[in-house]
Amino acid sequence: MSTIKAKLMYTGNGLLEDATLTFDGATIASVGAGADDDVLGEFAVVTPAIIDAHSHIGLIRAGEPGAEAEANEQLDSMHPGTDVLDSIQMDDKGFTASIEAGVLYSCVLPGSGNIIAGNSAVIRNYGVHQNDAFIRRAGIKGAFGYNPMSTRTWKGNRPFTRMGALAILRKQLDDVKMKMEKETAKEDADVTYDLNERVLKAILSGEERLRIHVHKADDIAALLRFVDEYKLDVTVEHTCDVHDDVIYRELAERGIPVVYGPMDSLAYKVELKHESWRNIKYLIDSGVQFGLMTDHPVTPSRQLFLQTR
Repeated sequence: MSTIKAKLMYTGNGLLEDATLTFDGATIASVGAGADDDVLGEFAVVTPAIIDAHSHIGLIRAGEPGAEAEANEQLDSMHPGTDVLDSIQMDDKGFTASIEAGVLYSCVLPGSGNIIAGNSAVIRNYGVHQNDAFIRRAGIKGAFGYNPMSTRTWKGNRPFTRMGALAILRKQLDDVKMKMEKETAKEDADVTYDLNERVLKAILSGEERLRIHVHKADDIAALLRFVDEYKLDVTVEHTCDVHDDVIYRELAERGIPVVYGPMDSLAYKVELKHESWRNIKYLIDSGVQFGLMTDHPVTPSRQLFLQTR
């Protein structure tokens, strides 16, 4: 057992004085009282850290021109093999501001300009460099709705409509699915997968979770058709235009969680015409499992604590 001591300890549910926090390996064993052996440190104040569940921090960086932002790769609309960790720059001043506000960890995702945008990275906001900051992966980023069809001037195979975007996705999933079926049917089948196909295979086999950017109820309904057709493991990210509890209740019944937000941002496109902080009532009342995001820099990471109000 390892112990941290504090004169003041904020637990999230209250304030303790002269308290200890005891760990059994990576698990918290007790809060408030504990053994005096293996004391890791004694501090004036200990508080919980906040985790930003969906962020582009380190990709769209404070004080740098938009042309240097690295949230979206513009070579094509499908980038399953892209690794967001390769573009995170730890000297982004956004990290310093987030740490000062108690947001010590972020799940960084590629942007939503592509149908499949690449792998995520959960990081320590106080890391010295990429490798020092990295903790683990947390799914592959994808996007439904307006954003993928808005990138018509970018390079590669680009959709002009929602049905076009989903046709591109369905075609690539079907291609990999047929390879998987051939491989299963015949043990010595000559089947090979390139980098992008290996990621899609992991998605189809349930080894990887899809983190889907989506705001409108109809686009969530389209995602649920894909879930049924391909047996996908997904989380639904954003949902800011949802203004009743019908789709949330279906997500709750299916056990599909929501990463909600960002709150207090400008409704800057038609896709967000029903956006309101009041919509969170439907999220809470539905019983769906959810967490909060800042979508940094759409709202700054440092504001996550304020958004919990």
